[in-house]
This record gives sequence, structure tokens and C-alpha cells, in this order.
Amino acid sequence: MYILWLTAFVFALDQLTKRAVQSSLSLYQSKPIIQDFFHLTYVTNDGMAFGLSMPGGRSILLILSILLTIFIFWFLWQERNGHALVRIGLALILAGAFGNLLDRVLYGKVVDFLDFMIGDFHWYIFNVADSSVTIGMILFIFHSFFIEYRTVSAESKA
Repeated sequence: MYILWLTAFVFALDQLTKRAVQSSLSLYQSKPIIQDFFHLTYVTNDGMAFGLSMPGGRSILLILSILLTIFIFWFLWQERNGHALVRIGLALILAGAFGNLLDRVLYGKVVDFLDFMIGDFHWYIFNVADSSVTIGMILFIFHSFFIEYRTVSAESKA
């Protein structure tokens, strides 16, 4: 499955960027890249997405993360001959899941650093793994609603 090279590349990019931020910034330090729009800000997140806490604590979150990562890998294997958008989407989701899972295992929390703002609106700080999961989900949903739906509709009309 050549698509796993995409997973490996995005996972490596995620880990490299996180380590670069950890080695060049102090926790909570922020460095403006584009003033009042994009900063590199080193924070950690011991919860789920957007800092939400998980009932049962970090142990339950870690176990669920492991199980969901295994499920995504299994699903990607099942789709190994499927549509390219599904495989790319799943590969990106898997890369992000692995990246954040490794942080949880090594540090008990996830390293975040991509910090966007517009005026008084400040988005949640995130990382490459989070971006990868988001892009993967967009591709997966796009395929489900626009490509698979058309295929099913065309077949039902025939």
C-alpha cells in the first residue's frame, strides 16, 4: 500500500515540527510570524480536540486513541483498492492520529503551536497532526457526499 508513504511523511513532518517548536520556544512563548494573524505559540493540550476534557481522564483518552488509531488503520486496509480520495483521506487521518497518539504516550499531552487570529477572534492553537486529520475528514466527507452519492444515484437510475 503506497498510500502509507503519505502517512509516514505527514507523521514525520508533524513530529519534526513539534520537536522544533519544543527546542526553540519555551512553553507558552509566542513568536509572531505575521503580526496579529499568525504566530507560533508553544502550548500543550492534555484533553481532546480544542482542549475538551474526557470523562474518565487521560487514561481513557489514551485507550480510546489507541483503539481508534487501530480502527483507522484497519479501515484503510479494507479500502486499499478503493477510491483515491478515500485512501488519501484515511492516510491523512491515520498520520494525525499517530502523531497525537505518540505525544500522548511520550508526554501525556499533545504539543500544539499553530496560532491564528483575526482581530479579537482567536482560533484554537493546533498542530500538523490536527490539520492532517481535518483535511483527511474533508476529503472523506467530500467523497461520501459528492462522489459516492453520484455513483449510487447513477446505479439506481440504470
